[in-house]
Amino acid sequence: MSAGKSSAAIRYTAMRLAVFVGCLLVVGGLVQIGVVPKGLGDANFAWVILLALVLSAPLSFILLRKQRDAMAAQIAGKVDQAKSRLDANRSREDAV
Repeated sequence: MSAGKSSAAIRYTAMRLAVFVGCLLVVGGLVQIGVVPKGLGDANFAWVILLALVLSAPLSFILLRKQRDAMAAQIAGKVDQAKSRLDANRSREDAV
């Protein structure tokens, strides 16, 4: 497995994490200045994380389409390679 092969999934995951962290910082800032409600009692941190997750999911879906497609192509290629190896092993077993 070369570095180029594994980098699509790693790049997508890192960028998805970066989108989440960005949303977390924005939501945390909005909560601190009072634009977004603080939640209930001690649930402030959980509220901020939940809101950041809800916001980062559609943003990642829209912003990271190219990276997601590259990762999907990489995974599909690996699945096709595994299937071809399996078929080759089956045909070799049938010949023996």
